[in-house]
Amino acid sequence: MLEYFKNKRILVVVAHPDDELLGQGATIHKLSNEYGCTCRAVILGEGLTSRSDERDPQKWKQELEEHRACIHKAVDIIGYDSVGIYDFPDNRFDSFDLLDIIKVVEKEKEEFQPEIIFTHHGGDLNIDHQRTFESVMTATRPLKDESVKTIVTFETPSSTEWQASTDPRQFKPNLFIGVTEQNMLAKCNGMEAYKFEKRPWPHPRSTHALKILAQNYGVSVGKKYSEAFRLIRQVE
Repeated sequence: MLEYFKNKRILVVVAHPDDELLGQGATIHKLSNEYGCTCRAVILGEGLTSRSDERDPQKWKQELEEHRACIHKAVDIIGYDSVGIYDFPDNRFDSFDLLDIIKVVEKEKEEFQPEIIFTHHGGDLNIDHQRTFESVMTATRPLKDESVKTIVTFETPSSTEWQASTDPRQFKPNLFIGVTEQNMLAKCNGMEAYKFEKRPWPHPRSTHALKILAQNYGVSVGKKYSEAFRLIRQVE
């Protein structure tokens, strides 16, 4: 499967700063550095203002500026070639018409011309993740001239696994990509760059937890480390 990715243009469409590395940071580092892929991250939401009772970006102006600086540092560590940053309201994507988000994804797709898109699992607990997935699926309808041939979803620690166990949309990976110690180090260093998002152990967004998760998936497929995905669509 990795040979299929070789030299491809990959668009990673996510809801929040740090989502571009939580589920697939080590894989993107691998594909960028070892397989000649050109990778762009699209971060749709600003990622902070839901921590207040009411959304007031002016009150968060300094923190939002710091957050953007963290984004650039993290994506450089992972190995993204470029990043697009938008400001949809954190944890309030459902307050916008879905079409508004779809239009952004369509614009990014048209400008970047990716062959592969990575995005959130559609059954995540987080509403912004759900809306992002829906936007990607709508923006990449498999019409005759659609450039995107492959859609892959990933698990986002502290969202995907917190969905109710009775929810029928559980994340069930069917694609596992083995990664190295160096790839994992890049992922963990990228997470450490996020001042407002990193958490201490045993939170799922702690670097120790991210490493354990990759080890767990690795053990399940005979690798030291692995990241898990679900292949949603592949058109040959």
